[in-house]
Amino acid sequence: MTAYVRAAALGVICLGASRPAAAQGMAIEVAQSVGASSEAIASAGTQVRVLGEIAPRVRVLAETAWGGRSRDESDVFGTAYPYGGRVDVMDAYAEFLASGRRGLRAVKAGRYRTPFGISNASDHAYMGFLRPPLVRYGGYYALSSGYLEHGVDIVVGAPRLSVEASLGVPGDVGEAVRRAGVSTAFRAQAAAGALIVGASYVDTTPYLPSSFAIGRARFAGADARWMAGGWQLRGEWLAGQPFAGTTTTGGYVDAIVHRPSMGPVTAFARAERLDYDARPPHALASHRYLAGARVRVWQTVAVSAGVVHQAGQLTQRRRTAVEIGLTGVWRRGF
Repeated sequence: MTAYVRAAALGVICLGASRPAAAQGMAIEVAQSVGASSEAIASAGTQVRVLGEIAPRVRVLAETAWGGRSRDESDVFGTAYPYGGRVDVMDAYAEFLASGRRGLRAVKAGRYRTPFGISNASDHAYMGFLRPPLVRYGGYYALSSGYLEHGVDIVVGAPRLSVEASLGVPGDVGEAVRRAGVSTAFRAQAAAGALIVGASYVDTTPYLPSSFAIGRARFAGADARWMAGGWQLRGEWLAGQPFAGTTTTGGYVDAIVHRPSMGPVTAFARAERLDYDARPPHALASHRYLAGARVRVWQTVAVSAGVVHQAGQLTQRRRTAVEIGLTGVWRRGF
């Protein structure tokens, strides 16, 4: 029995033996997922999180992830976690939440995801999408869903308008691991009614070898999301250089729908593109379309299924693929 099948079996046993419990001051959470693609790829992953408040207005999150895939060099099932067959530490930080007055809002220290655009794991891993956006797959000369910072992150502002700044060094996992050096990121966010808009900038080190990837990796981006009546529309656009002498531009638009009449079903769709401008034959232009649904089948167990079509340079062997994933979550307060 392969390693990823053993992990899947262990996770299913844990889910079957325990019932979800309401969160208390602290909680432990185990998420188990398995999946398969018509590209002849199977996967399994396990995430273990400890989270909650350890003191008034001080919360912590510590998360580890293990993932295995029957074939590498693909972004399938890579929405928020790597699938390298090893245990990786993901988020591991403490965060102080200031009072609601204007000014300082939060200070985070430790290991956390790079605060650029729509970057939280929950934004990508729990909506039903089984592939990350092209602009967040490490092999496409933009960002990576495995980018992590070791540093300090500060948020200041008012509830509807805030600015965030991060200073640290890369602590990445997965296929794209940035070189050593200082990394800075800035983000501004504003909210008006059902609309949230943001702008981001990151200045960091390239993940490609220094023999040809000279200079810095710098990207600017804009993002937005609108939520009303069971609809969520969101998207990101970025532009910049993965290293000196090249440029990458691209983005995506998502539509996520969950109306009361749909019962346990959430429908989703994505349209995206990415252009990498470099010397031939390394330049690429790719676009992709995805549609699917997430169905809650029992309490905290859900099935996601989708069809994805990609043109241009492929991370997938077939232009069109059908994929399905099963995820269950066990949670216990203590």
